[in-house]
Amino acid sequence: MEVSLSRVDYLQVGVTAQKTMRLLPASGRRATQKVVVGDQDGVITCFGMKKGEPVTVFKTLPGPKIARLELGGALNTPQEKVFVATGSEVRGFTKRGKQFLSFETNLTEDIKAMHISGADLFLCASYIYNHYCDCKDKHYYLSRDKINDILCLPVDKVNCITPVLACQDRVLRVLQGSDLLYEVEVPGPPTVLALNNGDGGDSGEEIVYGTSDGKLGLIQITGSASVPKWDIDNEKKRGGILCIDSFDILRDGVKELLVGRDDGVLEIYSFESADDPVLRYDYVLSESISSIQGGCVGKDGYDEVLACTYSGWLTGLTTELAYREGGSGEELKLSQEMQSKISSLRNEVEHLQMKVLGEREKYQQSSQSSSAVSSVPAFSVNDKFTLNKDDASYSLILEVQAAIDIILVQSDVPVDLLDVDKNSAVVSFSNCDSDPNGNCLLATYRCQANTTRLELKIRSIEGRYGTLQAYVTPRTQPKTCQVYQYQIKPLSLHQRTHSIDHDRPMNALVLKGQFSFAEIHSWVVFCLPEVPERTPPGESVTFYFQNTFLGTQLESTYRIGEGCFKSDNISTISILKDVLSKEATKRKINLNISFDINEESVRHTLKLIHPKLEYQQLLAKKVHLIDALRELQVQEGNVDFLVPEYRSILEEADQLLEEYKKQPAHLERLYGMITDLFIDKFKFRGTNVKSKVPLLLELLDGCEQDRLIAFFEAAS
Repeated sequence: MEVSLSRVDYLQVGVTAQKTMRLLPASGRRATQKVVVGDQDGVITCFGMKKGEPVTVFKTLPGPKIARLELGGALNTPQEKVFVATGSEVRGFTKRGKQFLSFETNLTEDIKAMHISGADLFLCASYIYNHYCDCKDKHYYLSRDKINDILCLPVDKVNCITPVLACQDRVLRVLQGSDLLYEVEVPGPPTVLALNNGDGGDSGEEIVYGTSDGKLGLIQITGSASVPKWDIDNEKKRGGILCIDSFDILRDGVKELLVGRDDGVLEIYSFESADDPVLRYDYVLSESISSIQGGCVGKDGYDEVLACTYSGWLTGLTTELAYREGGSGEELKLSQEMQSKISSLRNEVEHLQMKVLGEREKYQQSSQSSSAVSSVPAFSVNDKFTLNKDDASYSLILEVQAAIDIILVQSDVPVDLLDVDKNSAVVSFSNCDSDPNGNCLLATYRCQANTTRLELKIRSIEGRYGTLQAYVTPRTQPKTCQVYQYQIKPLSLHQRTHSIDHDRPMNALVLKGQFSFAEIHSWVVFCLPEVPERTPPGESVTFYFQNTFLGTQLESTYRIGEGCFKSDNISTISILKDVLSKEATKRKINLNISFDINEESVRHTLKLIHPKLEYQQLLAKKVHLIDALRELQVQEGNVDFLVPEYRSILEEADQLLEEYKKQPAHLERLYGMITDLFIDKFKFRGTNVKSKVPLLLELLDGCEQDRLIAFFEAAS
């Protein structure tokens, strides 16, 4: 069965956060449902549809930003009470808009996630989980990493309270009271949790999770362990998942999975068999989807998927046909309802045009007045700076509530800007000051009209660290700009992982000195991405990392007065040694540094690098031949006389050029890594081999692996 849905835009509220829109239960079986949404102006808007027009049921006054909106009520009754989390307070409203609860929690941080089950209220700040029953503090837990979402298994099915925390360190933490019951490792940082089928499935133990790198999975949470059911990889390289719901939009008796992503893609997955879900439908909105719900909103009897976007647009994809096709010469009669709708829309557009002209004139007059005071208009920016494991690049996503005019990117460390297919902006580069403290990158992106979201891809060099800055200027008057800063860390291409291969040849770096646990943790945060800023609970901590570019690994274990770092790449140990000693010197802390270098690790790292080097050299060689081969093809008319290798280069020319364009300076980066490895190997012996680097670079062109290893060993 083909899915056919029509788009309807209902209304726009203020900028919205994740999971801040819900549908109230319907009064009848096929009746329309009211929509309730909270925005970052602190306004809760509840509306329903009447004669094709949105009619407000209630609207609250502005206040603090609304971080979460949930529905609640007594167990086994319609969940029609509205609860919102603002700052450290939870407020409750009836479906008519009357406030009945104002609960000021004892949390010192703002609430980031909330779940409600009967009289139980589950709240999470960045690292702290609190469970309240009838507004009385019951349980507390301090997480090792940031909490992104919380869910509780349905009490009526599992007969006990089982909260599940989605944490940034790629772990779901299952709690019992104030204690950790067990941890569940997932393939990416989980951003959202939802009960499978809306009720946890037959057992009530099934949870669907979505990750920030776009993966989707189902896990059964039992009393003693987790059972993975299925997971879907992000093969199409779509955005991270922000919201999930279950609803039978196909009317086949089985609820489909509705998914909203941060690149504006809305997906519907169906369960055609008992196995993995199958993607049945997708639709692209122009901005990230913060909330998604399935229900009946626009018209009785017509189900739809309702999405709420970052800038506050409430958009429905309805099963009601929005258009009819007529044959040639056939008169198309519009219904009275449609005619009145078109007429009201025309009137609304005319009214808005008049209002815009009036406001523009008023602004022109006030801007020329000597007594007028200029104020800087504020605008919201939703930004995300994450490392992609697939291509070892950073993705910088900037989303603005108004259309973007210009984004200027500046960096004080060398970085490569990579091509992004979705990016339609025109980029221009400026010459930079080559001074060590000056600019290394200055690029301007000029966006097309109505662009509210821009994605950039950046590849950094390990060992070079500093700041990347984005200057965001929207198409608003008067012209204003906001600056956002992102740290490029010394080991920027390393990503957290659950475990490492302990059988690899490892080099060790041991630091000892008069430093506290918090101090050495702050140094690790400075050096490596994805490390929680808050010092972890306990006396010691171990983190595992993998280099996304090379596949080498790092183990970091530290406590008060001692830190041990192990890696199969000498360059990683060298960077850590330089940066950590510099940070300790800044704080006037004496360090006793010792290291244990495993000679076999150099051979091992070269074996990891060489296949990538060989592939990039072959790709560069093929790309350099394309122009000459195409010229031959034009002159000779056909290419039958060419050897098969050259014919295949011509056939694959477009793909080869596209791949080469997507990876600028890839070969130079690999040459740089091999050179650094060579220098670092001898640096730990106290030998300077920089004079031999030109010989190494000569050898690298078309070099075999054994010859390269032999050069490294002969240099000693």
